[in-house]
Amino acid sequence: MSSPPKIIVVSNGKGGVGKTTTTMALASILAEKYKLLAVDADSQGSFTWWVQQSKKGIGFDLAQETDPQLLENLRNVVGYDLIIVDTPPALSSATLAAVIPAADYLVLPTPPAPMDLAVLVETVKRAITPAKVAHRVLLTKVDTRSLGEALEAQKTLRELGIPVCTAFVRAYKAHERAALEGMTITQWRGRNGREAEADYRRVVDEIQQDWRK
Repeated sequence: MSSPPKIIVVSNGKGGVGKTTTTMALASILAEKYKLLAVDADSQGSFTWWVQQSKKGIGFDLAQETDPQLLENLRNVVGYDLIIVDTPPALSSATLAAVIPAADYLVLPTPPAPMDLAVLVETVKRAITPAKVAHRVLLTKVDTRSLGEALEAQKTLRELGIPVCTAFVRAYKAHERAALEGMTITQWRGRNGREAEADYRRVVDEIQQDWRK
């Protein structure tokens, strides 16, 4: 009997933080090594739209599902090593309430700006800590001209006892352009594409180190 898939949930109670971009990047990199299913649990369907634009194929399977009862049973899905879930930007949603307890690991993307951090900290307190699921905050949309803001945000989160990735994702236009052209960041070859991909590869390495602990 095969073991159940590991479930990774990408979540934040706020929109516009790079959640779908992060889900796509992580899925495309992890699919190089694992049989992977991506689940779009956000009714806005941004992840699904991106996949549907694909011209080169994406290397993993996609399911669009927002039914909380079905999402609670993700662990019963067979045929995959990993399931990664893109969630709605609504902290009180039934979808989020269903999928967080089902997760093995949570990635919480947020820009390092104080307002975004405040929402993220509230998300952790209300939804993540009570669920007792392993997690890390991932700083996204980091301005390459002011990396000090990201370092300060990492310091603040650590002082609050919130796990945070050492790696962070810089704000390159490559992410938007890859989406518009129906490509993953691992496929896109335009300006800063390799730098943008490298950021997420560092994140994947760090997450996998957590799994091995």
